[in-house]
Amino acid sequence: MTHARDFGQQRTPPDPTRRAAAIRIPFPARLSPHAERARRHTLQWLQEMGMLTGASATAEYDALRLERLMAYFYPDATGTDLELAADFNAWFFIFDDQFDGSLGLQPEAIEQVVASIGLTMAADDTTLPAPGKQSSPLVRGFRNIWHRATAGRPAAWQHRFRAHWQTYLAAHQGEAHHRTADRLPSLQEFLRVRRESIGVQPCLDFTERCGGYTLPEELHEASPLAKMREITADVVIFVNDIVSLVKELAAGEVNNSVIILREQTGRTLEQSVERIAALANTRAARFVRLSSTLPKILSASGVLPEVRGHVDHYVAGMGNLMAGNLAWSLATARYDETGVAAVSRGRQRPWAHLTETTSAQSGDVSR
Repeated sequence: MTHARDFGQQRTPPDPTRRAAAIRIPFPARLSPHAERARRHTLQWLQEMGMLTGASATAEYDALRLERLMAYFYPDATGTDLELAADFNAWFFIFDDQFDGSLGLQPEAIEQVVASIGLTMAADDTTLPAPGKQSSPLVRGFRNIWHRATAGRPAAWQHRFRAHWQTYLAAHQGEAHHRTADRLPSLQEFLRVRRESIGVQPCLDFTERCGGYTLPEELHEASPLAKMREITADVVIFVNDIVSLVKELAAGEVNNSVIILREQTGRTLEQSVERIAALANTRAARFVRLSSTLPKILSASGVLPEVRGHVDHYVAGMGNLMAGNLAWSLATARYDETGVAAVSRGRQRPWAHLTETTSAQSGDVSR
């Protein structure tokens, strides 16, 4: 039987990442001055959590400069906040790399993995391992960033943060189903899952945390902010899919809008990249139009000036995500020749097998 994943094993274009330069993000990319501090902190944290072991794995991870992505996302964050952001971003990427191998084709196994991690968000200590048991590095790392991120935060924000993490974790099962299906999903089917697995929602929750506020639910979930969040996710997805295309073709990944568009339309890869870049530009332009409607909407709704300031910060945060993701993606080693080689011919990253421990201990972490 031909699985959807087999569609990824085709000729790679000469250099599709250059097409990302055609994407027009109408916001500046600003880099926090605390990036190097966050880098040093997160390398130490990953080693302490057991997610990185040995000098070779640490050097391979460090070459990706993932802390700079967070330095773009939160350019005005305090040093401590940026350290925390860099830690949870490191967890994001290391967790994502678990699915490049056989686990990515096993929805039921993924369900066990995400359940064990999701249990760490319980309001009490029932998720601690039984006496004499050691939690896995992924569970231990997630528990650490969860408690640090939620400490002292309002209940409404914690509820939102938890819901977004749960949806993010669950989306990995949907991606596994896409890889093992007899056909690729439609672009809309793909986006419904990818908007969750891309992790934009928790990142925007952290924008609120860095700003020291929690948007009222009636503003957060209403138009136009809800639509602007969706646009932000789509732009991040489209940029990621263009810059990671060669890497994902090498790994046989099919959860990529360029690959899906090619199969749906018969376009070449180059033509599909151009179309996805155009979709990103169209969405970014719509984001600007929607943001221009906010002052009138907020005024008509009687929103207090302080809250209007929070909305302005939140909207700027969405711009930081779009602009920062593009800037970092064009510079990181994750998507260059070394990044492609790191996942070619069946090779996986040194940290790509942490879920084996997580699965084995999933029965322990709930005690």
